[in-house]
Amino acid sequence: MAPVSPGLRNYLIVTSAYWSFTLTDGALRMLVLMHFFRLGYSPFTLSLLFLLYEAAGIGANLIGGWLATRFGIARMLAVGLSTQIAGFLLLSAVSPDWTAALSVAWVVIAQGVCGVAKDLTKTASKSAIKATAGNASGQLFRWVAWFTGSKNAMKGVGFFLGGLLLDRLGFAGALWLMAGLLAIVLLAVLLSLPAMMGKAKASKSFRELIGKNRAVNLLAGARVFLFGARDVWFVVGVPVFLYSQGWNFTMVGSFMASWTIAYGLVQAAAPRLVRRSADGLAAEVPAARHWSLALALIPVALAVAVVLALEPLEWIVVAGLGLFGLAFAVNSSVHSYLILAYAGSEKAAEDVGFYYAANALGRFCGTLLSGLLYQWGGLAYALAGSAVMLAACWMITLSLPVRREAVPSHAA
Repeated sequence: MAPVSPGLRNYLIVTSAYWSFTLTDGALRMLVLMHFFRLGYSPFTLSLLFLLYEAAGIGANLIGGWLATRFGIARMLAVGLSTQIAGFLLLSAVSPDWTAALSVAWVVIAQGVCGVAKDLTKTASKSAIKATAGNASGQLFRWVAWFTGSKNAMKGVGFFLGGLLLDRLGFAGALWLMAGLLAIVLLAVLLSLPAMMGKAKASKSFRELIGKNRAVNLLAGARVFLFGARDVWFVVGVPVFLYSQGWNFTMVGSFMASWTIAYGLVQAAAPRLVRRSADGLAAEVPAARHWSLALALIPVALAVAVVLALEPLEWIVVAGLGLFGLAFAVNSSVHSYLILAYAGSEKAAEDVGFYYAANALGRFCGTLLSGLLYQWGGLAYALAGSAVMLAACWMITLSLPVRREAVPSHAA
């Protein structure tokens, strides 16, 4: 049996650590959503609970990429895990005796801490792939696709876990258990990864940090609209719609989990669904364009079905969102590959951090609009908002460079 290479070993360690983190992150989202919906919070208030979580990720990705370049990827992965543990312990302190205003404020702050943790951990983990896979586009695409897809499948399992833990251990008990599990993962990371992995010369100014090459900037812009288009219906709209149709919490949680798991599996299989090119761009960039256009048509069709009240409406929505998940997964996987293909090898962590700051901005906008649009006009408004965002995403991808020589060797 051939020995495992250091690069593959580190990739497997980082992936396993991020699986554990994502499992608890998915459980956290379902815990907060179900716990506070059960307490009678409105759709807009529920979306507010997640706003700082998403907003914190914008800054966390930018600074996280710089810190990972300056101090090493493994150290920032450890910081992200530690921050998540702190966020869980803060959330567990919420008391039923508190006023509604105090509870909301506390949860928003604690969610902000968890948002910082998520994006520090994600930026460090994605950057580790570039550091371990090298520049071979075939291996890079496969490793990115498997990492991203398996991570989202684990997030779906986390949705199941969140509902189960809420029923069995209660809100605080579930958070304490997850904090303990992450502490074990943190210890394993500290003992197993090279502390200086991915360390390089960091940017010296904020302008240099955000002044990426044109390809990275365009892809970041497309990412804002891609993930905004998902969360505008995913965070509040569809869960509340299904509940209004007579589904119970278990059914809603099971659908959200199944959707996320299936989405992750398709992401992992994306290299088989996208034609490959020798230079890693000539076929992959057109694929990003074609899949984003196909994706934009799905919420348009679903919005029409909702407005016309076609029957059985809830199952039409479920089936349509299944198609949405398929096209969205391929889009997301291709984008995740392209950012590493466009990123400079010397400052890959900074490029990835900038890109995922855009990702967080998209989630923030989608989360805010999810509550607002659903409260204003129900699911049809949320789906229409998704379609508009996807049209913007498609238009931006039309400007992405398709030749390697059009992309600078490093962003600085």
